[in-house]
Amino acid sequence: MARRTTTARPRTSAAGAPAAGAHAADVPQVGPREQCPCGSGRRYKACHGAKSRPAPVLRPFAGRVDEADLVALRELIPSATAPLTLHADHLAKHPEHADRKITLGTMLPQAAPALVRDTGEILVATQTLAPGLDPSADIAGALLAALAAEPGTVIATGPVSALTAVERLPEGLAGLPRLVDVLDPAPLTITVHAGFDWWLPPSEDGAGLSGEVASSLERANATVVPTARLSSVEAAYWTQPGDKRHLRWVLPFLEVEGVSDPDVARSRSEEQLLDALARLAAANALSAGEGSRFVGSFRADGLVVPVWDLAPDADADSCEAPAAALRKSMDEVLAERRPLTSEERRIRAGVVGRTLTLR
Repeated sequence: MARRTTTARPRTSAAGAPAAGAHAADVPQVGPREQCPCGSGRRYKACHGAKSRPAPVLRPFAGRVDEADLVALRELIPSATAPLTLHADHLAKHPEHADRKITLGTMLPQAAPALVRDTGEILVATQTLAPGLDPSADIAGALLAALAAEPGTVIATGPVSALTAVERLPEGLAGLPRLVDVLDPAPLTITVHAGFDWWLPPSEDGAGLSGEVASSLERANATVVPTARLSSVEAAYWTQPGDKRHLRWVLPFLEVEGVSDPDVARSRSEEQLLDALARLAAANALSAGEGSRFVGSFRADGLVVPVWDLAPDADADSCEAPAAALRKSMDEVLAERRPLTSEERRIRAGVVGRTLTLR
């Protein structure tokens, strides 16, 4: 059957949009593949029929001084915890939450976003099965849900920043609380664990666990790759997957002067970091210790994460001094304003070519 349309042509503005005051009955009903009635010559689905969807947040933990470590908790570390303190503004509105014990962890049983123990203690996860558009909002949402839940509750709802959920919000992503809104701004104190025994309440040693729970914990512990956080620099982690040993270092975001657009600032910060890596590589100074080799980098949650292969016998302690020296060298080359040499540009192209994006 032929599609019925009205015969009147809508009044349009200079920009091609229907003019203010144009009656809905004046606008032809067109299919998504037909030409847009605004006269642009484009298909309706690509013009005024296009549905604007919110995009994933590129730097979900921006605004936190521990942004790099939060990225590591979400992307790099198998098992770690950090105690949380609620923001003063939140406590002013909810003084009943002042005494709640809250722990941020990497992953919880069944990959739950959060749970409330019988004692009222809250565990919140950074790693879940179904991430949304903004991990910071998802973690904050799980925390707020746990604060409102009864003891013994597992928070198993989907992410608050899931596309379908965000599209129903009047303000979209901007209307969701994030970690910068609900947590105290002080940096996290992270403890890396060899397993997931921290899942158990402090009063339990595992001896009285049911067979199912004990098996689940045993399986989870078997997946943990040995990992250690360096103390000489921030957000650098030694790890040993199998026979190889690596150093993964989440480089913190650089503040770019005179740039207000966050996307432009992020891009320029990354460019500066890649330039610095290229300068150090050209000077044979991009080392994480004797026998180490820079193998590339990846982007995670908006930050650059360089990776080094380490010597077969390298442990976390052996990386401390080289990492501190590398941090100092990196600060020095970041302060340089001269253009890259041709050799540095060639090396930089190789560095960029070995960069993957996780998110």
